[in-house]
Amino acid sequence: MAAECPISIRQEIVGRCNEALQNIRQACIHADRDPAEVTLMAVTKTVPPEQVNAAVAAGIRVLGENRVQEYLSKKEDYDPDAEVQFIGHLQTNKVKQIVGNVTLIHSVDSLHLAQEISKQARIKQLVQPILLEVNIAGEASKSGVSPNALPDLLRDVLQLQELKICGLMVIPPPFTDPCTADRIFGEVNALYRKMQAIAPMDTLSMGMSGDYTAAIRHGSTMVRLGSALFGKRVYPPKP
Repeated sequence: MAAECPISIRQEIVGRCNEALQNIRQACIHADRDPAEVTLMAVTKTVPPEQVNAAVAAGIRVLGENRVQEYLSKKEDYDPDAEVQFIGHLQTNKVKQIVGNVTLIHSVDSLHLAQEISKQARIKQLVQPILLEVNIAGEASKSGVSPNALPDLLRDVLQLQELKICGLMVIPPPFTDPCTADRIFGEVNALYRKMQAIAPMDTLSMGMSGDYTAAIRHGSTMVRLGSALFGKRVYPPKP
């Protein structure tokens, strides 16, 4: 059972959640979009379950986990009203622990990984929803398929009947100015529309704490917020 969250911390988290939800509503209004089209995900990396549950109590219903072992250590303490999705890099040897335990896997970036997810889904007799992760700027430090290779990967993964491709996920490079953000998010939106011509999809997971309103302007349907809800990330000390 999760510990009780101190009132002061709970109030801070509730305030940040309300602010983020209001920012999303305003960004949607300015973009002539329905706010119901955009899901706010709480990114829970290093965040204690009691603080995560405070965000759920504030109305956040989707949680994003980055690390398999961390998720497994916390999942029993999460409020059951929230669904959990996996957004981190997923190693094939950890796939079995994730398939069927999360509602959506965001980080599928290779046919090899997709095949392993499909294999585990077949064993568990289920269909696993996924997103294809795109490395839009070709950054060596980030996972993701290149935009040029995306159409072929999409077509190959479509052949795996145990997978449901719901859309794309993108982690863009850090932005130095709004014009760069608009250009890159615009490129992602154009790529997303091209992929919709190959396969039906309705999810564009794009935008984090520092850029989510810009992402919404360019069609994001899910924004992934960590520090904007929970404050600066605190890592446990190394042994």
